[in-house]
Formats: sequence, C-alpha cells, structure tokens
Amino acid sequence: MGRKLRNQTDHMTHLAVAGAGMALADAGVDLESVGEFERGVVAANSSGGVAFGQRELQKLWSHGPAHVSAYMSVAWFYAATAGQLSIRHGLRGPCMVTASEQAGGLDAVGHARRQVRRGTRLVLTGGTDASVSPVGLSFEIATGLLSTEPAPDRAFVPFDARARGYVPGDGGAILVMEDEAAARERGAPRIYGRLAGYAATFDPPDPRAPARRAPFDPPSAPAAPRLRRAAEKALADAGLAPDDIGAVFADAYGVPELDLAESRAVEAVFGPGGVPVTAPKTLTGRLSAGGSALDLATALLALRDGVIPPTANVDRLAPGVTVDLVREPRPAPLRAVLVLARGYGGFNAAAVVTR
Repeated sequence: MGRKLRNQTDHMTHLAVAGAGMALADAGVDLESVGEFERGVVAANSSGGVAFGQRELQKLWSHGPAHVSAYMSVAWFYAATAGQLSIRHGLRGPCMVTASEQAGGLDAVGHARRQVRRGTRLVLTGGTDASVSPVGLSFEIATGLLSTEPAPDRAFVPFDARARGYVPGDGGAILVMEDEAAARERGAPRIYGRLAGYAATFDPPDPRAPARRAPFDPPSAPAAPRLRRAAEKALADAGLAPDDIGAVFADAYGVPELDLAESRAVEAVFGPGGVPVTAPKTLTGRLSAGGSALDLATALLALRDGVIPPTANVDRLAPGVTVDLVREPRPAPLRAVLVLARGYGGFNAAAVVTR
C-alpha cells in the first residue's frame, strides 16, 4: 500500500486493495485486454471506515476543523472500498456495494453473478470489514452478542455447550468472477469453482419479542425458517438435491439460541447429522461483511483439495444441536458445498459452489 492511499483510506479499504491485487494476479488477468466498461466491482462492507472516522473526529474535538482530513468525507463511507477498487483498476462497468453485515459477502457474489450474466466480462467481488477499533467495538458491544468468555481458546466456540457469544475480527476475501467460457478462452491459469446457486431471505424482527436477556436460553431458539428457505432456494438455483452437498460451511454465530436455530435449519434440509458441517471462522472470528466471502473462498479451496477444514476448540455439542460438526480436517471427495451466512438485523444468504 502506497503511503498516499493509506492516508486517504481506512483499513477496510487497505485489506480490499491488497486482496484485489492478489486475486487479479492469481487469476492471471490482463485488465488491458478487457474493455473498461466490461469490468466491474461488487463489494460488501457493513461497518464503514470507523477507525478513520474516529481518528478524524478526535482531531476535530482536540484541534479544530482545520486539522480534519478532506478524505473524511469519503473514507468512512461503506461504499468507499468499491469506489477505490473501481478507480485503482479502471473498473468502469457496474460498481456497487452490499451492506447486509455477515451475509454481505455472499450477497455481493450473488449480485456479481447477475452482472456477469448481463454481459460484464469480469467482476471483482467479495468483501472486507475492519471494525476492531474502539468505535467499531462499541457498536458490536451494544448488540449484546459479543463473547463474555475471557479464555481465548473458549471465547468463540459455536455449537458448543460453553458458547457465550462471538469474537470479532478484521479481514475478508476478494475473488475474480468471470463467465466460464470467457475464462477458458483467455486461458485462465486456474478456475477454483463455479457459483452454482445463490439465494437471500430476510427475518424481520418480531415487535412482540421481549428484549434479549443473559444468560442465553437455548430452548427458546426459533426454527430459523427463512435461513432454511435460503438454503433450499440456493440448492434449487443450483439444480441440486441435498444429497449432492458434501459439506456445509455454517454461519456459526457462537450465540447458543442462534446456533440452535441454525442447527435446526440444517437438520430440516439434510436430516440429523445428514451432512458434515464446519465453521473455520472459529480461527479468525466473525469478520462482518468479510466473513462469508472468506468462507466462500475457503469452500472453493476445500473443493480443490478434497478436505473439509475443521471447527476449532469445540469440545461438547450444546443440547439440541444435531449437526455432524467437523472438528479435525476431514478428507472428502467434495463436488458441491453450501455456504450459509446471517447478518445482524435479519439478513440470510446461502451460496452453492461446485467443482
């Protein structure tokens, strides 16, 4: 990252710019061979440039308005990352951002596929977030969902009887999406997989529901019908049956009632223990809009290598959780993988990737 761009942008954008450069190099893309209006970007972000904004507001309070960077007007904005990628790589085709928290990475990839189907030759997509800062953490603390467990190896243990919330993180993933025929025609050095299915649903808050209480009460968990519906619609979009799926990458909130709801949704689609389920985000924390994008990238690598990555630190499944949770790397001849994501506020997304 050049110093000028570092000073003009937030860490969320630094992550995306670095990831995009690596993704384009990995894809072997010569952007000059693609018309500038035939290449676009669909990125996900949910927290915005909170660290940048906090720093500039502190300057305003302590030194006055003359000390505030002019880039404060854009660097904090959740669409800043998509804009910077568009400028940096001359992506003058479709340029948009999705803002559905943890579901955002899958939503971005789903919208990117739509643009490719409409004729855009190449789309940079995925998501990054960087909310681990005092202001960013204050937002997350207010949800009441952050982990209350001080021991690092027990702080984020989704589906475990000891689960007490989630741990946040900074990061994400950027991917290159193309039409398959076009990618093969240009001699793409590697194709990790195909986005075969995608769907999104929404769970509106129940105005009659009481405020959340601690400690968590797993038996009151809802059945998450709309998460189930997202999974079923993604399978239908891919033209696949539940038996075709070799693994599920779970959203894995780490909140007991939400974990139980997800377990019930997976069970409704696949049956009790009907499919291996994993949550590699236990090694990174929940990355907001970057989390599901990273899960999708990890799922593509699992397809490539024939190995389901593990869920870390889970010792004993919580009562009522029936999933076949993968806790050690598990070799498997994977042909299709389902990725689930839920964003704070009621967003659900599901994506199917195939070899």
